[in-house]
Amino acid sequence: TWKWVVGPMFLYLCERLVRFWRSQQKVVITKVVIHPFKTIELQMMKKGFKMEVGQYIFVKCPAVSKLEWHPFTLTSAPEEDYFSIHVRIVGDWTEGLFNACGCDKQEFQEAWKLPKIAVDGPFGTASEDVFSYETVMLVGAGIGVTPFASVLKSVWYKYCHDATNLKLKKIYFYWLCRDTHAFEWFADLLQSLEAQMQERNNAEFLSYNIYLTGWDEFQATHFAVHHEEEKDVITGLKQKTLYGRPNWENEFKTIAGQHPGSRIGVFLCGPEGLADTLNKQSINNSEADPRGVHFIFNKENF
Repeated sequence: TWKWVVGPMFLYLCERLVRFWRSQQKVVITKVVIHPFKTIELQMMKKGFKMEVGQYIFVKCPAVSKLEWHPFTLTSAPEEDYFSIHVRIVGDWTEGLFNACGCDKQEFQEAWKLPKIAVDGPFGTASEDVFSYETVMLVGAGIGVTPFASVLKSVWYKYCHDATNLKLKKIYFYWLCRDTHAFEWFADLLQSLEAQMQERNNAEFLSYNIYLTGWDEFQATHFAVHHEEEKDVITGLKQKTLYGRPNWENEFKTIAGQHPGSRIGVFLCGPEGLADTLNKQSINNSEADPRGVHFIFNKENF
């Protein structure tokens, strides 16, 4: 037995030593941004740090806990000179990080007062393959939208730098959220992308649909009253917020009809139930003919 155990244990110990060494490297918090509804953005820098879109890191804050490591998806793009995460304040550890960063105080905080942060990573996810397709469907549920912040930022940087060499030609983005609280920081990114694409006369590059799933009768009535306004009253975007859940069968059939003979990447960050639904639709709407349309399903769960 020991002959079979020694090899894997040696590799495991080596991996733990590498991760320990990497977590001891100095990390500098360059900016802390407070977003509405208790969401904070930490912008950081670390020597030799390299990332790809959609990756995640483990974060430890010794001022809060000397042992706890928590995973967070990177929301910055590889083209930016910093890396960032968005943290929703929903528990004891995130509350401690919120207070340690001075976000509970009204006055401006000096950089030297910010807590020390240890970072391990980045680690890869399925979202890294986004640029391997000409057409992609990005589906985020709730906070699962964070990997696509990195993707959309990177797409924009690549599009501005050299749009002719960018293989990705069309993005269908879906965001399912129970309430409006999570819309705030991500809506700002979509507003920026929407405006910049219109300036370049390529508004069709990004098609997005935002679904508010936790709606009630009052919200639906309010939505109907303001539906004719130029911009959505919830997000400030030209694309109106939709109530309820998407009809995935119709969505897949529509996209398949618009891109015949294409390989379409379907990327999900969300719950297992939604993953089963999208996987089933990807199989059902893919043609047996190799020259037909094919949906390639990729998922990640937290």
